[in-house]
Amino acid sequence: MPYNPRRGYVYSSRPSPYRTYNARPARQSGNRRKETIHPSRFIKAAQNVEEIPYEPTHVFGDFALHEVLRRNIDRRGFTTPSPIQDQAIPAGLVGQDVIGIANTGTGKTLAFALPLLQRLIVDRTSRALIMAPTRELAQQIEQECRQLAKGSGLFGALLIGGAAMNPQLIDLKVKPQIIIGTPGRIKDHLERGSLTLDNVNIVVLDEVDRMLDMGFVNDMRFILRQLAPVRQSFFFSATLNTAVNNLIRTFSSDPVTISVKTGETADGVEQNIVTYGSHTDKIEKLHDLLIDQAVTKALIFDETQRSVERLSRELHDRGFKVDAIHGGKTQGQRQKALNRFKANDITILVATDVAARGIDVSDISHVINFSTPQSYVDYVHRIGRAGRAGRTGHALTFVDSSTAARLVVPSR
Repeated sequence: MPYNPRRGYVYSSRPSPYRTYNARPARQSGNRRKETIHPSRFIKAAQNVEEIPYEPTHVFGDFALHEVLRRNIDRRGFTTPSPIQDQAIPAGLVGQDVIGIANTGTGKTLAFALPLLQRLIVDRTSRALIMAPTRELAQQIEQECRQLAKGSGLFGALLIGGAAMNPQLIDLKVKPQIIIGTPGRIKDHLERGSLTLDNVNIVVLDEVDRMLDMGFVNDMRFILRQLAPVRQSFFFSATLNTAVNNLIRTFSSDPVTISVKTGETADGVEQNIVTYGSHTDKIEKLHDLLIDQAVTKALIFDETQRSVERLSRELHDRGFKVDAIHGGKTQGQRQKALNRFKANDITILVATDVAARGIDVSDISHVINFSTPQSYVDYVHRIGRAGRAGRTGHALTFVDSSTAARLVVPSR
């Protein structure tokens, strides 16, 4: 998008389909050994999770925010904060380090963006870094921050792979107050000397667990060591396992932990398998699934960039409204496909696991695993794209008939 970085708070994220910077290969699950997952784990009835009504302590008008932020919040129609916002924003505004444990889609971006932007507006010497696991999530955070800080005069840079390097270099020369990006591209800029972080005193790591799953741990540690020693840190994650906890404890100071997780992401998803005997049988069964009226919007996962492209072309030739997204696409191509998916110009998106997080599309009815995932954690991330906004989603995983014939539920 052709933003002008000198008109208030906007980023210059001008992805070009013609110029790309060939950074190191994406740190995706393909470098990991594939986990053997028993087919029975792909079969589970959706649960009706009864949510306990949350009574917020605050309304947005209670928070001590700059007039610019108040005006933009009012313009967006925000009045009552979500649970994570209600608890994290006050802690962030007084300078505390925050660990936020919450499901996807609970309003985490606003929970860290408002305290961060407030500090940047009142203290123009401060700088902030926000890291996210995927280009799509980084772009969503950028768009949210840009709308919240409209008219503030803050400058930002979006540093993601798959986008042209030169516009990013130009934006960095403006000395932006906010850097948003993925760990790989941020490290690329650090190594070439186009980015320094020694005066960054606010840092946000969003979806820490996913960044660790994707193999970014060394990059994250390298980047965090470049920051100002005295800083405020925000860590948001859906899980707080040992690896996540170790990283957070190493790079934070007396954090407050806020947990508003209400259950597993996949609880509201009806899960089952589809058996097939040959490749021809597999594609025909997928075709039959997709013409079912119940499948209103489908996200299909396949294993490699090549297989995603091949499957997308096959479905297109069969008359389906489909596009593909994977790490080999430029950021402009990926964003175009996502926009078409959100706008219902297409109803099927074929993807590698790069899309397992960072896609905020509330009306996906079906997630279809045309190939099994690398791990069960990846499976949960995949199917969590369905069944959002209170709806029951559906997840179908293709399993070879010879494997399914041996389907015996393991003893527990």
